[in-house]
Amino acid sequence: MSTKLRAAIIGATGYGGVELIRLLLTHPHVEITSVISSSNAGAPIADSYPHLNQIVQDTLDAIDVGLIKDKADVVFLATPHGVAGELAPKLLEAGLKVVDLSGDFRLKSGEVYEKWYKHKPADPAYVAKAVYGLSEVFGEEVKGSELISNPGCFPTATLLGLMPIVKKGWAELGSIIVDAKSGVSGAGRGLGLGVHFSEINENFLAYKVNKHQHTPEIEQALSRVAGEEVMITFTTHLVPMTRGILSTIYVNLKEKHTEDELIKLYRHYYEGRQFVRIRDKGKWPATKEVWGSNYCDIGISFDERTGRLTIISVIDNIVKGAGGQAVQNLNLMMGWDEAAGLAFTPVYP
Repeated sequence: MSTKLRAAIIGATGYGGVELIRLLLTHPHVEITSVISSSNAGAPIADSYPHLNQIVQDTLDAIDVGLIKDKADVVFLATPHGVAGELAPKLLEAGLKVVDLSGDFRLKSGEVYEKWYKHKPADPAYVAKAVYGLSEVFGEEVKGSELISNPGCFPTATLLGLMPIVKKGWAELGSIIVDAKSGVSGAGRGLGLGVHFSEINENFLAYKVNKHQHTPEIEQALSRVAGEEVMITFTTHLVPMTRGILSTIYVNLKEKHTEDELIKLYRHYYEGRQFVRIRDKGKWPATKEVWGSNYCDIGISFDERTGRLTIISVIDNIVKGAGGQAVQNLNLMMGWDEAAGLAFTPVYP
């Protein structure tokens, strides 16, 4: 009889869900016991993803809390926004642990959530209970928790780039500007004109300018660490590539610091956290260098002329920005090695 933790994945036919399948199949402590899709229940998962033929269970389950309770110990919710807010309380009441990859439990204010996500907010009692799972920053809170709100992809790259300088108190908090670019997979697997090949190929565009729903998530986490309200300028761009996020962050510093001092600060802050890698002086990370992995690579440069720090932070949006961080949070939740099931190198070229 297996002693592994039994995992169910709801939303298994989306990109976040299928990445969870890939990662959990080789996890030393986890067994996938149910892959679930409300729109494709009863169909073979290989109909959606032929590469999983004879690797994962033959057919997709429907969403049935009673059935899930019998088959699983933990549930990953890789569902659209608005769905997890309804499902998670039922799963928790059934005694299951939940890791939510949607945005339904990230924002503590229901009013703010409704404004930015255009959905009815989840039950405030469960929102208050949810732990924001930015692993390298709030990992101690993740340990032993039952409901994890997995951060968004843009916030993961951006916050990991900003946290050391904000925590240290060296940043002019009103000066933060974030210029972030994402591959097309960040839009999900749904069809739409905005991700049509002939529209995005050979193209580069900004979208949701000053309206992106990840803005308040970033501000909430920064404000918590800074101890005061932080507001940022956040602009997202779509790049004609499949995976990857590159977040270029500009922030004025209160006083001048050498790049050696700044690199030392960043390396000290992330000491012992193996998935954040700080580049040497004058070295800048690229999305290709973290492709398919759970790493976040960061490069920094201080411009003595302007007093401004430039931070380059890159992740794979589907791994560190979604499924990989969800597995990392599960590891912390269960008291396992943080890198269990994630200790592989990026794919290159």
